[in-house]
Amino acid sequence: MRQRTALCALALVFCSRAALAQIDPFEFEVYPARTVGHGMIEIESLNSLVADGHSQGDEGTSGGTFPSQSMYRTALEVTYGLTDKIEFAAYINVAKPNGAWLQYAGSKYRVRGSLFEPGQLWVDLGWYVELEWNQVPAFNASDLELELRPIIQKDWGPIEVDLNPKFEKALVGSESGNGFEFGYIAGIYYNYVLWLSPGLEFYGGIGEMSDPEPLDDQQHYVFPVIRGEFSNGLEYNFGVGVGLTSGSDRVLVKLNIEYERYLGTLF
Repeated sequence: MRQRTALCALALVFCSRAALAQIDPFEFEVYPARTVGHGMIEIESLNSLVADGHSQGDEGTSGGTFPSQSMYRTALEVTYGLTDKIEFAAYINVAKPNGAWLQYAGSKYRVRGSLFEPGQLWVDLGWYVELEWNQVPAFNASDLELELRPIIQKDWGPIEVDLNPKFEKALVGSESGNGFEFGYIAGIYYNYVLWLSPGLEFYGGIGEMSDPEPLDDQQHYVFPVIRGEFSNGLEYNFGVGVGLTSGSDRVLVKLNIEYERYLGTLF
């Protein structure tokens, strides 16, 4: 009886990770269709803090053994514009669990591009390919993951809508035999003035596409945000997120800061 109970508990842990993988707590960011310009470099710090989370690992935004409560995470990102329509980025993820030291949590690399010229179609389109690797099991159970996104952007005057549906697949590790998982990232903004614009951002995941998790086990968040850009190339995005399901952390705070300037063309 005890053996059967233990096996059931273990199965629940592995099943729950499918939905957890769809929330990348190191990067609460919505991408537009446009990319950085050719020869431009962008340095960004993506920060988040779980103000009201879960006390056990593998719950909320925790994908490993550390609990999400009071977890501080930051991703240090460097992006370079290979062309006017293609950019490359590298990330280092660092986290500070509650009561522990700041520590390395993993790395990832991505290529993102835009299709057509802005305004050429009814919507602006882009694409996104990412590889997450060298994950630390205490933060993420998957050794290597592939993420694909189409990017859709539509502007109506000062109103901007960005949609980033996500398709994610574990390539190495205990979940490599599973199919693609589905998640979403979206934002709607009112571009009031360059240095101050309000908006709403949405993040969530349903787990494996062929076998979605029960709604209560999924994660879904809404972030009221303010964002802005200054003439010196500095940009910010600040928001407080609220979890909409019991499987979500209850309150998160995020602050993204980036600096962009021209470096020069390498190709």
